[in-house]
Amino acid sequence: MITPMTYLILAGITAFLVVLLATPSLIKVAFLKRLFDEPGDARKLHKRVVPTIGGIIIFAATLFACALWFPYEQLQSDTTNSGIRLFQFVVATLIIMFFVGIKDDIIGTAPIKKLAAHVVAGMILVLMAETRIRSMHGLFGIDEIPLWASIFLSLFTMIVVVNAYNLIDGVDGLAAGVGLIGAAAIGGMFAMTNQLVPAILAFSLAGALAAFLIFNFAPAKIFMGDSGSLSIGLIMSVLVITFIEQTPQAATPIWIQKLINPVVGMAILAYPLTDTLRIFGYRAMKGVSPFSADRNHLHHLLIDSGMGHVKTVIWIYAVNIGVIALAAATTSYLPITTSFAITGGTVVALTFVPWLLKRAAMKKNEGGGKTRHLNEVAA
Repeated sequence: MITPMTYLILAGITAFLVVLLATPSLIKVAFLKRLFDEPGDARKLHKRVVPTIGGIIIFAATLFACALWFPYEQLQSDTTNSGIRLFQFVVATLIIMFFVGIKDDIIGTAPIKKLAAHVVAGMILVLMAETRIRSMHGLFGIDEIPLWASIFLSLFTMIVVVNAYNLIDGVDGLAAGVGLIGAAAIGGMFAMTNQLVPAILAFSLAGALAAFLIFNFAPAKIFMGDSGSLSIGLIMSVLVITFIEQTPQAATPIWIQKLINPVVGMAILAYPLTDTLRIFGYRAMKGVSPFSADRNHLHHLLIDSGMGHVKTVIWIYAVNIGVIALAAATTSYLPITTSFAITGGTVVALTFVPWLLKRAAMKKNEGGGKTRHLNEVAA
């Protein structure tokens, strides 16, 4: 019999190989059919045509690997069929997200229609799959929450997370790398709590994203598009909610049980959530639509400070890993509300760094311009 860890490794390797071997052909097809994004928009950072349908291979590889290595034998003792139900509804809602995304990548989709699809998928997961946030685990002194609040909070969380991954897909390798970090982190935690089905889903996604990064890291040969970012967002929202609402087995070590809380879940989604909530708040204060495009994302500020694509994404990767480690460490030794205050405060403080770096770069450029002007006058 295959061991649980073997299932996880095989799922990750399978997804990795599917993306690695299929992406070059997908890039050729995209150019033949003119399915690419052209430069020209001031908000766009690339200076050449780049295919935008990479989400097709991420979606296909993740589902293929998860289905191929689905652990039916390991689940025979599970009388609730919770793992099978989770996979069933993830597949159903993922198909909705994928087709909405691929339509937007090819011919465009109105934001209101995309939002409607997000709500439908969220309602299926919350009401039919019962993937809900039922407790705050003592955060702010709150444990169990009412059913109506659970439904609203869960639906809101899913919609925000799905849109969050969509919105951060603005720099080569950013959404794929942040998704890889999140999937690997939560997959490892599921493995430690012996939750095999969500662990396989997480490792399948991580394997697909690891291979996709080979083609998506700066300078990108292909973009994931909405079909990829929406798919990643949906999977990650389901995984995080499932993680914080799981009931650990009695044999699970105490230090691992302490990781099962909303603070660790939010830390895994730290960058997408922070940037999205920040940008929505900024646009609301400006009186514009929260879905309008601009160059005020944190990654835009870092690039405008002179970092460039590679340094920007590496900086964000490092911060995301650091925030996850901080949340895990503080929840292991401190009360959950204290952990939230420390982790949340650190994240808020870090959001000012890109703005400060951009401001310093602007002052430096202004100073350089004045020096050149004085030199020209003196000459």
